[in-house]
Amino acid sequence: MRNGDDLEGFDGEASSASMISAASSPYQPTTEPVSQRRGLGGLRCDRQYLRGALGRMKVAEVVLALTAFICIETIMECSPCEGLYFFEFVSCSALVVTGALLLLFSLNLHTRIPQINWNLT
Repeated sequence: MRNGDDLEGFDGEASSASMISAASSPYQPTTEPVSQRRGLGGLRCDRQYLRGALGRMKVAEVVLALTAFICIETIMECSPCEGLYFFEFVSCSALVVTGALLLLFSLNLHTRIPQINWNLT
């Protein structure tokens, strides 16, 4: 087992701290300005999108899908339940997909994924 004296260097060798000087360091200060990140990794809410027509429609879709899902879950009994189950699936799927798209567009996450044609979504 090594003690603290062994970690400083071997006989005849310089320690790694004394080998690197400030003049020969490969890590020089950059001349490019470093942007300050706000929030979680530079995420911020795009209020212009939410105030626009598309943002308002997405918010309305999420609210309506949530309302439909809540209404369908309040039904206690049904005799032919196939239509009820289909409506439950559609309302839940619409809530999840539209909610995810609303988050993507309102937080400008769609600009970080250029491989998808966002105009079609």
